[in-house]
Amino acid sequence: MRYPSKRRHYSTAATKIDTLCRHLRPLNQPSKRLSRLALLAAVIVAPIHAQAVLPAAIQKALARADLTEADISIVITPVGDKAASRLPTPIQVIDNDESDSQSATTIVSEHPVTNASTDTSSSDPSHQSALITIEQRTIEQRTIEKHEQKIHAYTDDPYTYQSVESIPTVIPDQPQHKLDQNAKAQDTASNNKTSIKISFSPLLDHQSDIPRTPASTMKLVPSFIALDTLGADFVWHTRVYHTGIVIGNRLHGDLIIQGSGDPKMTHERLKQLLYKVQASGIRHIDGDIIIDSAVFNNVSKDPAAFDNSPLRPYNASPDGFLVNFSTIGIKTYPQDNGQASVTYKPRLANYQLPATINTRAASCGQASYSLAPQWQNTQLVLNASLPESCGEHIFYVAYPNAKEFAAHVIAAKWQALGNTLSGQVISQETSYDVTKTTKRAHGLTAIAMSPLPMVSYPSLNLTEQIHDINHFSNNVMAEQVALSIGAYDKGRLTHPIPSSTTATSPSSHEVKASNEMDNKVAAVKSNGKKADSLYQFGKPTTTDYPAALQTINQWWQTNLSTPPPHLTNGSGLCRECTITAANLSELLTYAYSRPNFEAYVDSLGVAGVSGTIAAHSDRLPESTATGRAWIKTGTLNNVTSMAGYVKGLSGQDYVVVGIINTDQALNPYAARPVLDAMLDWTAQR
Repeated sequence: MRYPSKRRHYSTAATKIDTLCRHLRPLNQPSKRLSRLALLAAVIVAPIHAQAVLPAAIQKALARADLTEADISIVITPVGDKAASRLPTPIQVIDNDESDSQSATTIVSEHPVTNASTDTSSSDPSHQSALITIEQRTIEQRTIEKHEQKIHAYTDDPYTYQSVESIPTVIPDQPQHKLDQNAKAQDTASNNKTSIKISFSPLLDHQSDIPRTPASTMKLVPSFIALDTLGADFVWHTRVYHTGIVIGNRLHGDLIIQGSGDPKMTHERLKQLLYKVQASGIRHIDGDIIIDSAVFNNVSKDPAAFDNSPLRPYNASPDGFLVNFSTIGIKTYPQDNGQASVTYKPRLANYQLPATINTRAASCGQASYSLAPQWQNTQLVLNASLPESCGEHIFYVAYPNAKEFAAHVIAAKWQALGNTLSGQVISQETSYDVTKTTKRAHGLTAIAMSPLPMVSYPSLNLTEQIHDINHFSNNVMAEQVALSIGAYDKGRLTHPIPSSTTATSPSSHEVKASNEMDNKVAAVKSNGKKADSLYQFGKPTTTDYPAALQTINQWWQTNLSTPPPHLTNGSGLCRECTITAANLSELLTYAYSRPNFEAYVDSLGVAGVSGTIAAHSDRLPESTATGRAWIKTGTLNNVTSMAGYVKGLSGQDYVVVGIINTDQALNPYAARPVLDAMLDWTAQR
């Protein structure tokens, strides 16, 4: 379907000014207003450079999408050395339309291939690379994915649930990329640089300096800055303390869970955390379970504010102790008695969830729409009936309050382990008050005591978390990471960890986590500082969005030459956020030379193979970019974007950025082929 357009065709200069004006937010602060006016004046008085003529394939795709050249910004820049590529091995995709195939992607072979190119240097053995061959998804799987795409037309939401389920990547595990001496020397030298100079002129540069709304490609910013500042192996530590005394397996006091901002505390990992508490000797708590989420201050948001869809998982709020993305999975099982049973993961304690629902003879658009779930104060309310044709159907619904959700899940998990709690689960955005007493306190338990450390539970490392963020476009995880940049710094992670053993012989990772508290205590004592309580040693720095975004801006100004983008959160789920194609291009180019580039590029989807760019080969079946492009996509109503890396047939690596914005009606699935054409054109170089 082609959307009607009454768009005028502007000149290049007028387009720049008009687009910039549309992205300038009204500001009350005089200093910010002046800076914006100065930027506008710079655009007006600066020399107008002729933009590169867009390739014919991109022009045709624009025409088919009823878009003009004024709607798109593109930058394509060569990076690196053909003889020392830092991109992963290209992937060849073979269609497998066998209906009985059970494997989405199966390795067929791995062999060297000579790069085809008109460039005479392509015959050089140094420009040969291994080629991984996999089978494409079955027709049935692709049909399901296309159906999901139609349902979620304007967001990357169909992929969010994959973070909950931890679905493995379709790309097989491979050994680490082997860098030659030149590439390693480049890494060493880059550690001593505070800025990057692009060594190549752009192959294509079209309106790269116009601020545009990037949608989810904005996730590339905090995800790389986190890798560059915190390190690929960085982990969040969720710590558990107790007050009072333990007699037998009963705690006469409170259990305190100190949130760390862990982006992926799934309900299964929360169960492991509580099991460690149980294994330490506590089965019964005569007191409360207190959740301290003070690491993030005032970051909750109205889940309906963005698009009036508060139940969609992509609208979940960040939190200092985020559990399962504040999302519950609801699965329906039709029966023969005119009803369907309903199950939930995770379960919620002290909250009513209907176990059955009536069914009716009707076609199923989607179960979540048919059931129309509503969160009320004490119960989940579902619509009266479910279409029988929905069959076994699972969908995901976000709970509107992250703190309430965490409290319900913790209570349910603690009970499921066979434990008891006489008090309540209380979630708060303030540190635990060591002077707190309760009406149940008596005898020794009434004495105010410093909370004592029990468990330090490490998260998945940053590399794994970044993979979920960029591969599955997980919004709330991206916000957790962006906020964490403001809460943590390298100086707090460099204390040496002494070796120790326990009777249960934990892994080195667990030993490191359990001893981290002792190291912080020793470090503070050695510096002659007086501490109020052990509870303060392990507490991360409290941060909020203004502080975190300021840290991101400071990193940008220190390492890059373009002006920082305008962010209001870390996920790109915002219309006032803006970035230029030149911004993203410089960031991606800088990342290419950094030590943690491997973790960064591996987090991106592979064109035609995996992630949010998996449908590339369906939209452009003969695309050269299939298996040769590592891309983050972005989609909002009237916005579609792609950014990442492409390996050309000549062996040259490229940074690619394409952002489409329009004030007219935009069908994202009509606009995406424009950016598919950009990837294909680049891969042919």
